[in-house]
Amino acid sequence: MERKAAPWHIGVPDFFEPVERARSLFADLVGGDSDGVCIIPSVSYGTALAAANLTVGPGQRIVVLSEQFPSNVYVWHDLAARTGAEVCTVTRPSDSDWTAALEQALDERCSVVAVPACHWTDGTVVDLVRVGQQARSLGASLVVDACQAAGAIAIDVQRIQPDFLITAAYKWLLGPYSVGFCWVAPKRREGQPLEHNWIARAGSDDFAGLVNYSEEFADGARRYDMGEVSNFALMPAANASMELLAGWGLDQVMAHGRALTNTVANAAADLGFGVSPQTARSPHLLGLRLPAGLDPMDVAARLRERQVHVSVRGSSLRVSAHVFNTALDVDRLIAVLGELRR
Repeated sequence: MERKAAPWHIGVPDFFEPVERARSLFADLVGGDSDGVCIIPSVSYGTALAAANLTVGPGQRIVVLSEQFPSNVYVWHDLAARTGAEVCTVTRPSDSDWTAALEQALDERCSVVAVPACHWTDGTVVDLVRVGQQARSLGASLVVDACQAAGAIAIDVQRIQPDFLITAAYKWLLGPYSVGFCWVAPKRREGQPLEHNWIARAGSDDFAGLVNYSEEFADGARRYDMGEVSNFALMPAANASMELLAGWGLDQVMAHGRALTNTVANAAADLGFGVSPQTARSPHLLGLRLPAGLDPMDVAARLRERQVHVSVRGSSLRVSAHVFNTALDVDRLIAVLGELRR
């Protein structure tokens, strides 16, 4: 903000260096290369980018999960309506094994698999490596919404091999709103951007030469960057957050979250709440299914009165644990849940 207040001190490198730093940090976080990272404002922008660069024909299927987050649903309904394709919704499995349910749903009609790394309502996971392997064997593309995963669990695009992996910075990356990242597979990096902004073109670092319009794009996935990518307020904040995560290490972040949610899960199960098996749960998100007689919104309100903050997502009471949470937070949550069951 101080630099923006004195813009005569802002030089050409200031438009590019923080953005390239962001690409590198995010690439390291997901095991990819920085050339494959584009800067986006939201997950919905990223899914729209994916939809604009994937081919779907009449009668083909776009596979999503039941109760999936809308930013990774609406765009596929729109694409299906325009192309004659069909959106196939995988029903929530009773055993919480989304991976097996997805594998049963994928067949030769499948053109796009658009799924999250973990379900936003309760943290139940998808084995993206297995799903990606089956999708590729069928000639289908894989689009991953990692908004509820990036920064909290390990992601490796080299093993998953998604066509597009998309996230926003404001969730588990601890960053600002209106900044996000999309890693694009090498075979998808010469596609059509959603907008044609000046900085996504080759030679854009020559400000005096911008009057000499270029038909060539910048290298890699940079052609997909959103406009005004050189945001002097948001990009430094996003970078600082990713540097913090890199310093802590995802292994430690995951272990911390797992210890907290496991404690909640065990205690909640003893109190009669429904929880998914540990093998189906992400380390940082836990969905509690309420016993008969308890209303989720009422439970959330009563918890809030005691300064315990959870979310109601779908039919689940969602408990989220990140680096700033402690065992004392867990103890208070369990105590209030116990009071509600008396």
